[in-house]
Amino acid sequence: MSLPSAERRSAFRSLVESRQALLVPGAFNALSARVVADTGFGALYITGAGVTNMFFGLPDLGFIGLNEMADHTARIRDAVDLPLIVDADTGYGNALNVRHAVRTLERAGADAIQLEDQVSPKKCGHFAGKAVISASEMVGKLHAAVDAREDPNLLIVARTDACATDGFDAAIERGHRFAEAGADVLFIEAVETIEEIQRLPAMFNAPQLINIVIGGKTPTLPQSRLAELGFGIALYANASLQSAVRGMQRALGVLKAQGKLDEDPDLVVPFNERQRLVDKPFYDRLDEKYAAHDD
Repeated sequence: MSLPSAERRSAFRSLVESRQALLVPGAFNALSARVVADTGFGALYITGAGVTNMFFGLPDLGFIGLNEMADHTARIRDAVDLPLIVDADTGYGNALNVRHAVRTLERAGADAIQLEDQVSPKKCGHFAGKAVISASEMVGKLHAAVDAREDPNLLIVARTDACATDGFDAAIERGHRFAEAGADVLFIEAVETIEEIQRLPAMFNAPQLINIVIGGKTPTLPQSRLAELGFGIALYANASLQSAVRGMQRALGVLKAQGKLDEDPDLVVPFNERQRLVDKPFYDRLDEKYAAHDD
């Protein structure tokens, strides 16, 4: 049985604040969320980049909007009981837009909402050519986010991309200002050295999220080491996406080369396993329960 939202958010807050580098993969739709839950992870991240790539077939350049993210959040909330961290990009506008976004995503089922300080339209945090808004404008957005939430245990995750534009020290300064504005979790994006990673947790009282983009700028450290350092969340936002694309390429490559594709577990998930993941046995039972019977 799933927890009520208030209990789920309270438990999730405690887990993040324990600073054990909770390992969180991303999901880009309801089925990928079911796979995350089925694999045994304790939370998932609804990735704006992943939704943009998989839903639109476009790069992470600010094409996704609030309606699409709210729709994906609601569908994923129906599919899994895990805590959901939702990527809200820049909040889709100014502080008033942030207020609306937080209220909308909280109603859709978010347990944490991430906001970033990039100029809109934003870019992937590991792309070149980013720009950030002023720290004071972002502080105003965070005040709006904190005021907008109905549940005080809904986490506000504040991300800065200032490492790329102004350097590591400037990003740290922004992090402190964002924490003072009420951010519950800090996210210093695209740090590029192990030395910077090791320094981060001791610099703030608020727990931190570290984002590991496979092939991106941030070095990879084991979850155990990130826990020792004191990170709250170790995020692999698009591990699901990149592995899914690779799996499709492999299976479809075999189909194209050989003209047929069997139920090879090294290439495709078996038919029965696909039905299990979408909970078909449960709907079979409902179908039988509600079927018409002759009196």
